[in-house]
Amino acid sequence: MTAAARRALADAVHRPYWLDRPERPDPLPPLAGADSADLAVVGGGYSGLWTALLAKQADPGRDVVLLEAGTCGWAASGRNGGFCAASLTHGTANGAALFPDEIGTLERLGRANLDAIEATVDRYGIDCDFRRTGELTVAVEPYQLAGIADDAALAARLGQPGLLLDRDALRAEVDSPTYLGGFWDTDGVAMLDPARLAWGLRRVCLDLGVRIHEHTRVTGLHRDRAALSLRTPHGRVRADRVALATNAFPPLLRRLRHYLVPVYDYALMTEPLTPAQLAAVGWHNRQGISDAANQFHYYRRTADDRILFGGYDAVYHAGSRMTPALERRTSTFVRLADHFRATFPQLDGLRFSHTWGGVIDTCTRFCAFHGTAYGGRLAYAAGFTGLGVGATRFGAQVMLDLLAGADTEATRLALVRDRPVPFPPEPLRSAVINLTRRSMARADANEGRRDLWLRTLDRLGLGFDS
Repeated sequence: MTAAARRALADAVHRPYWLDRPERPDPLPPLAGADSADLAVVGGGYSGLWTALLAKQADPGRDVVLLEAGTCGWAASGRNGGFCAASLTHGTANGAALFPDEIGTLERLGRANLDAIEATVDRYGIDCDFRRTGELTVAVEPYQLAGIADDAALAARLGQPGLLLDRDALRAEVDSPTYLGGFWDTDGVAMLDPARLAWGLRRVCLDLGVRIHEHTRVTGLHRDRAALSLRTPHGRVRADRVALATNAFPPLLRRLRHYLVPVYDYALMTEPLTPAQLAAVGWHNRQGISDAANQFHYYRRTADDRILFGGYDAVYHAGSRMTPALERRTSTFVRLADHFRATFPQLDGLRFSHTWGGVIDTCTRFCAFHGTAYGGRLAYAAGFTGLGVGATRFGAQVMLDLLAGADTEATRLALVRDRPVPFPPEPLRSAVINLTRRSMARADANEGRRDLWLRTLDRLGLGFDS
């Protein structure tokens, strides 16, 4: 099938589809000279934009400045699949394993967070094709059915709506010969246009009075008497409080480098489907879909009736290396195209219009961690591990609570108080990650049976994921 995959990719442009739009806003001027603020936010992805927006909503008189090295939403926030999940813990099962005493609270707060995102989209008229259609987790191998049944049972115990579907019921929703059964989380995931969400949040921040400087990389951070000073190539900002929202990018706070690794994820976008092609697939309810393998795929239908298909390869480069060249990985694009054809053989001949890659901030527990530095004047949230479209808003509110020294339900959570196990230093870091990836691939090829290495990581609550 590889020859067919290469033909399907022949005319694809290497650009994130979501960012390849005429409505992409013009960049804002970079910082020039000295400035000051009550709150400085470093990073203009979802995490930083939500922090600035929530800060202004809570106190319209607060002086907030946001500094972004590129343009708002250009990185992970504009390159993801558009799955906006209620889960704060990279899935309910992961949350129950890590925080068994808090999982009910975490799920309730996560649902409230997703409700608040939907309310913000409605209140400010953010045109991001927000649809709360849910997500299908599908079994494509017989051994995966038991795990999906366990997930459905856990959701039922927590009072979450959902449907356990057999093969025929699942294929009535979305028709793929690879499907054996699945679980439909009917309310816990919204599908959206990720770049338009980022651009909409940027517009709302500006309307609320946030000062945004794009193409303004923060290169240094130090104490400045009772404040903090941020250095940029052409200026500086003195701020009473700082929210660090740089996620996968090298953090200004060196201690965070022990807890984060940048992992490259890749995706394809098809050309628009014809009415006949859509009829062959179904997918009338527009759910997001992911399979239940360790090396999993995620895919969704877009507003203009394309299919985004991504995942499977999660690639770490030694030394936490990050360069634009690593966003191109022909072998992965061909592999994804082959897997797409296996998933939807009835769409043979459909071509791809876009290919792209991007970086995910991954930590060992798969979900965000939070903390403070500089005597509580700086707060951070990082390690969302590919599930930050929704969870970044919760992380933003946690950062603001921590900066205020507030005792809230969120700040009392073990999710907020505890940190993940750090990654080992190089070269052991690369060896451990690559060993884990090989073990995961073997498990997928061996009916899910996990080797001694993966079982050890499971006992320690550790892993590697996207």
